[in-house]
Amino acid sequence: MRRLTAVLAAVLLVAGCFWGAFAQDRATVAQTIPDTLDFSVDAKGAVVMDAQNGRVLFAKNANGRLPMASTTKILTALMTLEQPDLYRQFQVDGQAVQVEGSSMGLRPGDQASLWALACGMLLPSGNDAAQAAAVKIDGTIEAFAQRMNQRAQEIGMEDSHFVTPSGLDAPEHYASAYDMALLAREALQNPLFAWICSQTSLEVSYGDPPAPHQLTNHNRLLREYPGAVGVKTGYTKKAGRCLVSAAQQEGVTLIVVTLGCPDDWNTHHALYDRYFARLTATSTEGLLPALRLPVAGAEGAWVELACEGPETVALLEGETPEIEYQLPPFVWAPVEKGQLLGWAVLRCDGQPVARLAVKANEGLPARKKPSLWERLTGG
Repeated sequence: MRRLTAVLAAVLLVAGCFWGAFAQDRATVAQTIPDTLDFSVDAKGAVVMDAQNGRVLFAKNANGRLPMASTTKILTALMTLEQPDLYRQFQVDGQAVQVEGSSMGLRPGDQASLWALACGMLLPSGNDAAQAAAVKIDGTIEAFAQRMNQRAQEIGMEDSHFVTPSGLDAPEHYASAYDMALLAREALQNPLFAWICSQTSLEVSYGDPPAPHQLTNHNRLLREYPGAVGVKTGYTKKAGRCLVSAAQQEGVTLIVVTLGCPDDWNTHHALYDRYFARLTATSTEGLLPALRLPVAGAEGAWVELACEGPETVALLEGETPEIEYQLPPFVWAPVEKGQLLGWAVLRCDGQPVARLAVKANEGLPARKKPSLWERLTGG
């Protein structure tokens, strides 16, 4: 909580529900992301996103609908980890685990838990794990795919459609680089998902009977790039090499997505090096002017305000965010300390980079009504 002391002189914008405005901003950005012209990569689609706020820092064909191979499993694993009874063993569907491509080694008759299947998706990219989880959760692959598309809509993935839980090629199975960055950002907010995808190897139990198995993560960046924390690899002949990754340095977390990128490891290295060098985690306290708000019907004429929200925001060199205040022109007494009065939104190039709650930093009681005697005597 920070004390803000200067007078808010002008009448400010009266805000409605900010989340609705933020969702509208996100949808607008999703349709209008321009290509970055001063840097190029050999990928069919690419995005660099600030994980804290969803700001796009780099884009190439960001909204193009492309096959995304096993990066699909980011959504499948996230939805699996959102289920109850994660650690309860069950018999996997024998037909579901008989699938081509990468595998965690499941066989018909094996016992496994949803936790083990999520690990099997995110580390060795098991198609068997993805299909077994889908059938366990919804009964059929088709029903689970419907759930995937519903969840994608909730996340704001406007240029995506899911048909398979594994990412094996299928007609109408596609996503955009921007949507995959949104998905990674959502998934990394799940502590279980974030922990699993950051591990270079894990021991999980499954089999008939269940026994410990060592799983190795296919994501080379975890071993090669400082601060890498995930997320998922992918490849099919149609999709080419696909990679969704995340890395943290000096208080900044970036998400990088490349779809159809022949040299994905080096491309991610280059994009991280470029944008970590240009970004600085900057205190939001020094970006906001001091405020106080008029109060009607109170003993005091003003209430001092304070802001709560992200302590830092990643800014490019020389960048100063625009500030949009979503506050009423005045408030009625009584005002309680800590009462939410509105919002302050910081934007860079039109993209929201921070949203802070504006609260009363003090309590103000309503003005006491005079008694009849005081009204008659003027006392």
